[in-house]
Amino acid sequence: MTLTGHSYYSGVRMQGDHMNVVNEETVVKPSKRSLVNIIIDGISGIFLPIVNILSAAGIMKGLLAGAVALELISKTEGTYTVLNAMADSLFHYLPLLLAFTAARKFGANPFTAVVIGGVMLYPSLTTLFANNEVIEFMGMSIKPVNYPASAIPIILAVGLLVYVERFCVKILPEVIRGFFTPLISVIVVSSVTLLVFGPMGALAGDALADGYRTVYNLSSVGAGMVLGAIIQPMVIFGLHWSLVPLAINNISTGGSDTILALMGPAAFAQAGAALAVFIKAKDKQFRTLSLSASISALFGVTEPAMFGVNLPLRKPMIIVCCAGSIGGGMVGMFGSSAISFAFPGLATLPAYLGDGFGGFLIACTTGFLIALIATLCVKLGPEPVVEPIAKS
Repeated sequence: MTLTGHSYYSGVRMQGDHMNVVNEETVVKPSKRSLVNIIIDGISGIFLPIVNILSAAGIMKGLLAGAVALELISKTEGTYTVLNAMADSLFHYLPLLLAFTAARKFGANPFTAVVIGGVMLYPSLTTLFANNEVIEFMGMSIKPVNYPASAIPIILAVGLLVYVERFCVKILPEVIRGFFTPLISVIVVSSVTLLVFGPMGALAGDALADGYRTVYNLSSVGAGMVLGAIIQPMVIFGLHWSLVPLAINNISTGGSDTILALMGPAAFAQAGAALAVFIKAKDKQFRTLSLSASISALFGVTEPAMFGVNLPLRKPMIIVCCAGSIGGGMVGMFGSSAISFAFPGLATLPAYLGDGFGGFLIACTTGFLIALIATLCVKLGPEPVVEPIAKS
């Protein structure tokens, strides 16, 4: 799982009895994409730009929760209030950030999108919604919805904004287009969002959360084993981004999320397998790559270890999936969860200071050790030869 705005690519070439790992840029010809690929591309494009700041906020919330639990600070203190504002502001105003990134992804005006997000979070409205009051608007009823920390309503709103802006550009004379387009867009999209998308998004979010909880409650161990086994292969195809809105929604509606915790052991397993390859490898450059990839995976960025080390050697990747499954089952057994959004890694451990934190540490350590020991015990295939990046 990448925590940066750049993707890591490593190609593999066969050369005699060796595989060459080559870091290079590729040009991919556009082709027709399936609906699933379009949705995943959209989700990743919306959330990827803010993953780092989400992780930072998650670390702050985790550290603050730990300080309260250790009685180092009291919730009644002004210091806590200020620090909590620093940690929680991103999640409270998440629709504004998503409005901007979604607008850039969909091709809408990002500033108009942010204004629409601001309407959803306007204090007068949120106060009435918090009191569960229905607002009468032009003869129609606006049902109360909790917009802070929500994701689905603003994404739907920006999707509609694209078409409203295109319609305005098409019919309005150029002399008034510049200011009438945002005027009409804000009125139309904000109204539809408050009347339709808000309640629809709330229902969809509750349905997703309830559906996941039902599956998880049927067998938390089974859910952990399945997700732990498949999460790293999902990263290969970018499918893990489909879980991000669900994880954020779980935190928003229930205060914690188990999906992120279930991912942890597999990420640490990538680090363990890459470290074992470092120990066993003979080629100096590949050893350097393996060690740096292992360290990177420990901090939550698994692509270098997966694409550059474990996947080309095949067996380590299979071991990672097995170790992730075992560790994921343990996480489910301990009932571990994240209290804030952050992909699992050493730096983001404070975000997992919720229920079952000790069990989460045990499961991640287990995943790391299983992958390390198992990879040390198996015979690896042809050792990749790392080619240095050519300087232009």
